[in-house]
Amino acid sequence: MNFPGLVGMRVAGARRSALIFMLAAGLAGCGTRAAVNDTFSLSASPVVEGRASTGKQILVPEPTALKALDGDQIVVRLSASELQYLSKAQWSDRLPKLVQAKLVQAFEDTGKIGGVGKPGQGLAIDYQIITEIRAFEVSTEGADTAVVEIFAKILNDRNGTVRAQKAFRATAGVKGAGNPAFIKAMDQAFAGVSAEIVSWTLGTI
Repeated sequence: MNFPGLVGMRVAGARRSALIFMLAAGLAGCGTRAAVNDTFSLSASPVVEGRASTGKQILVPEPTALKALDGDQIVVRLSASELQYLSKAQWSDRLPKLVQAKLVQAFEDTGKIGGVGKPGQGLAIDYQIITEIRAFEVSTEGADTAVVEIFAKILNDRNGTVRAQKAFRATAGVKGAGNPAFIKAMDQAFAGVSAEIVSWTLGTI
């Protein structure tokens, strides 16, 4: 005797088993697939000259950036209106988070402030360093050149007023070939910008 309902259950069970097998095979493939992109970070931690120590505490929020710079892809500018991403390369995290981490480190390394941190770390803040990444790229117009530009504001956290604001820009020529040469040039340009931001902040607060 045939039981249509039971046959339907068996067919459904077979389909589920096939689906589970395909998912397991896919996950196994993901576990053994090699990464296709080289991953880079920012290594620059510049030596900064500044005034004598201050007891002020500083908050460094994550910088803002346009969508092209708000990710882990590395920007190459072909012309004023055309951007591409560096092939087979990526940052180790979103670029704004990397810049934030390195700015915090640069302030810490001066030993000239009472404290510095990121939002959520519980500091009694005197000033915020609000930043916007305007350029972080290699320009291929003419000689290959790394360009980093960051706009910064010093915000008095006690009364909400802007103490000072300024755009910082640095360039570095690309020396050599391949992705590491591009990254090294951007690292050098960022080191110059971050050193200027920290020195300017220390001289302002």
